[in-house]
Amino acid sequence: MKKTSTRLADGRELLYYDLRDDIVRDAVDPRPLDAVATTAEVRRDPLLGDSVAIASHRQGRTYHPPADECPLCPSTGGRHTEIPAADYDVAVFENRFPSLAGDLGRCEVVCFTSDHGASFADLTEEQAALVLAAWTDRTTELSARPGVEQVFCFENRGAEIGVTLGHPHGQIYAYPFTTPRTERMLDSLAAHHAETGRNLFDDVLDRERAEGERIVLDAEHWTAFVPYAAHWPYEVHLYPRRRVPDLRALDEAAREEFPRVYLELLRRFDRIFGEGEPPTPYIAGWHQAPLNDPRREGFALHLELFTVRRTSGKLKFLAGSESGMSVFINDVPPEAAARRLREVASA
Repeated sequence: MKKTSTRLADGRELLYYDLRDDIVRDAVDPRPLDAVATTAEVRRDPLLGDSVAIASHRQGRTYHPPADECPLCPSTGGRHTEIPAADYDVAVFENRFPSLAGDLGRCEVVCFTSDHGASFADLTEEQAALVLAAWTDRTTELSARPGVEQVFCFENRGAEIGVTLGHPHGQIYAYPFTTPRTERMLDSLAAHHAETGRNLFDDVLDRERAEGERIVLDAEHWTAFVPYAAHWPYEVHLYPRRRVPDLRALDEAAREEFPRVYLELLRRFDRIFGEGEPPTPYIAGWHQAPLNDPRREGFALHLELFTVRRTSGKLKFLAGSESGMSVFINDVPPEAAARRLREVASA
């Protein structure tokens, strides 16, 4: 992998990650851009104890542009985008409309490929490995920034999720706090250890592998399963077999196997609802240990992948119980979801 760092016209950082070492990235961004101005602030909810980012400047962000005006495509034919090069393998840049900025963290955009019509599932294993390397590199660099407490690499895919740009891409948030979801996991981790003396993540993975009926894919270094109490109609958790706190700690064997396993999961997701169905919308995110919590070494890096589509042509909406009281009601039994995901395995 070759990494090249440069700057866009407004001063934001742009990084190219290339498969070849002889690539030269010297294209300049000629756009007359003003410096990025944000109104981002973080407020603490006194009742729930969690943090909310207030970012009113995001109301003006790019919204469903036509394909020939996509800001994530390469700059070609005299049209200048967020990426000055005429082609790229993987590109990462600071978000022009960040939810978090400055002393309150950082938001980055990760473009998985220059091919506007592709998706992550269309990547080759070599390309997917390069994305993993980029995620790991960004986790390393963002973790070293003052004030950053947790790094979250994720992909939103599909208009049903709320994606406003159709180009295959994800994002990385460097939070100035530990997220509420991770705090709950850490509390459960501590309580389980106090009660049993064992690690909760290890016990969850051991239980799923022992029972077997919710296993989707069991490889040498990774296990994918539908959790016993899945919140979403089709939800898969992907764990490395050797527990590590974050992407930086994965060993070479797990890195080498990841592209094959993850691409297979994504391709199965697109086959859940049968032939002729539009691509399955999903959210995929890496859950990494917070950086300064003493419980981080007991945390298990894992990826959570789920879709809001519950059946053909129907979405799972977070209505009164889910949105109002955080009590999920799942329409698809986890065992049935796992069975379906095994049925649509690649030949």
